[in-house]
Amino acid sequence: MPQLLTGARIHFVGIGGAGLSAIARVLLERGCVVSGSDMSASPVASALADAGATIFQGHDARFVEGADLVLATSAVDDDHIELTAAKQLGIPVYRRREFMRALLQGYDTIAIAGAHGKTTTTSMIIHILQDVGKDPSYIVGGIMGNTGRNAAMGAGKSFVIEADEYGNMFHGLSPNLAVVTTVEHDHPDFFQTADDISAAFATFIELIQPDGLLVACADDPAALALALEHQKTGQAIQTYGIENEQSDWRATDLQFSSDATSFNVAHRGVPLGSVSLGAPGAHNVLNALAALVVAHERGIAFAASASALAGFIATQRRFEIRGIRDGVIMVDDYAHHPTEIEANLRAARLRYPGRQIWAIWQPHTYSRVRQFRSEFVAAFHDADRVIVTPIYAAREAPIKNVSSQALAAEMKCQSDAIFAATYDNVVSMLRQFAVAPAVVIIFSAGDANQIADLYLDCGTEQS
Repeated sequence: MPQLLTGARIHFVGIGGAGLSAIARVLLERGCVVSGSDMSASPVASALADAGATIFQGHDARFVEGADLVLATSAVDDDHIELTAAKQLGIPVYRRREFMRALLQGYDTIAIAGAHGKTTTTSMIIHILQDVGKDPSYIVGGIMGNTGRNAAMGAGKSFVIEADEYGNMFHGLSPNLAVVTTVEHDHPDFFQTADDISAAFATFIELIQPDGLLVACADDPAALALALEHQKTGQAIQTYGIENEQSDWRATDLQFSSDATSFNVAHRGVPLGSVSLGAPGAHNVLNALAALVVAHERGIAFAASASALAGFIATQRRFEIRGIRDGVIMVDDYAHHPTEIEANLRAARLRYPGRQIWAIWQPHTYSRVRQFRSEFVAAFHDADRVIVTPIYAAREAPIKNVSSQALAAEMKCQSDAIFAATYDNVVSMLRQFAVAPAVVIIFSAGDANQIADLYLDCGTEQS
């Protein structure tokens, strides 16, 4: 296990990524000396530089000289120039999964996993704990709306962490309390089948401390099945849901308006009170319920948790309203799986009844599009118009016969869809055809969120 002593120099290969940048932030605040490299500049890397890290653009063997250990992103191979240099110099090299137990040692670890909802649920838990003065350390896979950060070193005893399933990173955790929001096939470049991802979550659950707690969504059949199976080993579980009447925690009487979602909460049939939430949709009610369970288990009264949630600001790129121009609301959302897209469009319909709903979709990775092609085609039924941009390849090479043009053509039978080759083309279409009052949701885990800026910066009227 790596030694993370004050003053130790940790070098990060791929420091601009969401996972490593968050760890770097925590280690900086612990008193470590942080350096890192990445191929291109990024806002999170710039923020780390402002906080005292040494950031290199590009990669070079010299960058690792003097480091006590090297932490590398899963996106680079073992023969990467900096990893090779570190090994030659006798500097230990770690991947994120191997590193996490050292980072979390001595903390009350609260880990939130799930195919969907984990970033928002993690952020809600952090916000509640901060609001009541618990001051947790945290790592979350997005920039929190309430703090403007994706990580921090707190003075409290809890460490709240988003438990990423990709690459089985969450197998490097051994939490005291774990949340499983949903279990569904995703990341087909890593998990070939639904059984593979279910097995990965089962292993994560087995890593919970013997005296720990599993909190699972009872409305998600796969998550509930894993929880009930785990309960047979003697592990304590708590369930939450809306539809499942047997849930330990249940939300009822959901009400949706243009600026809030409200609902009542009961714990094992005993009414606790109501919650008003700025985040839209039933899926965010479930996220809030999970946060309420965790808060309860850490001794926080329901009224205090509900009050905190009323002030929760959405994490960046999670149904984030970027601005309004000419009566058109621009929303940035990270959804890149059919289930997430469908849930957010349903939420938009409930929040903005009577408005025209536009979906701008940047498909994310060729393997995901190929695996879930039919599900994607069917996911946009709540949109009036759909514009499909070129696929964001991320770490992948193109796959034959997988294209955005073909997707748009298939979608025409279910929604009014069209392909746009450039972001300027998208903005031009919106300026010409989006009729106020309208809502435009940009679904992108890549770089298509810049469409919001392009649209908001043009035109003549800002409201």
